[in-house]
Amino acid sequence: MLFRIFFIFTLTSVLYGCTSSKEEKLTIATAANMKFAMEDLVAEFSNETGINCVIITGSSGKLTAQIMGGAPFDVFVSADLKYPEELFQGGFATQEPKVYAYGKLILLSMHDSIHPTLELLKEDQIIHIGVANPKTAPYGIATLEVLQKYKLEDVLKEKFVFGESVAQTSQFIISKVVEVGFTAKSVVMAENMRGKGNWQELDENSYSPIAQGIVVINNRKLKRKDAQQFYDFLFTPKGKEILNKFGYSVPN
Repeated sequence: MLFRIFFIFTLTSVLYGCTSSKEEKLTIATAANMKFAMEDLVAEFSNETGINCVIITGSSGKLTAQIMGGAPFDVFVSADLKYPEELFQGGFATQEPKVYAYGKLILLSMHDSIHPTLELLKEDQIIHIGVANPKTAPYGIATLEVLQKYKLEDVLKEKFVFGESVAQTSQFIISKVVEVGFTAKSVVMAENMRGKGNWQELDENSYSPIAQGIVVINNRKLKRKDAQQFYDFLFTPKGKEILNKFGYSVPN
């Protein structure tokens, strides 16, 4: 119990330490694959509404655990539906999760000489392969589904370097800690990554649809109205336009 209280206090201090004014900002817990898209979404949302936001990024599993532990988040933007559904069933969300986007999985390498394909992963020149942890990251689950479909998991498992989230895995790839890795298409659509690296989009039929869900968290009732506004914004034409720009497909 003491650890839990310390954890919540520490996390709260970090969140409020990120703000430059005394105003209490809308806090959006965001799956790692959505990091770059969320920056654009929040900028547009704040411009339209005047509501200031702070983004907390992490793996969907870790963020869910933090919310259940009492973390002061207002909205949870997940990389799947499983974790938002757990929060709703546990009484932590105001309504059932809704799909705001479908993610896409790619193979990415920052080495000029490597043009990644699934077959290439078996070659000796590929020593390390970045993979998001399937225990906490939905993109890690999708990666394992691809590898299992093509009977590559056992062949390649000694090469895996696991990242806690797809963001950490992307850092392994971008910093060339690994020769190649599985990550979200949104990473290569970010402004600072346009035209960099070599990547291949994987067949969407080789993994279950990455249906990404959103819920409003009921921890902080004072921010509920603002949280609902942001929730609704993701389903507006402008919100969908931004998601499309980052390589996501959106529901009709």
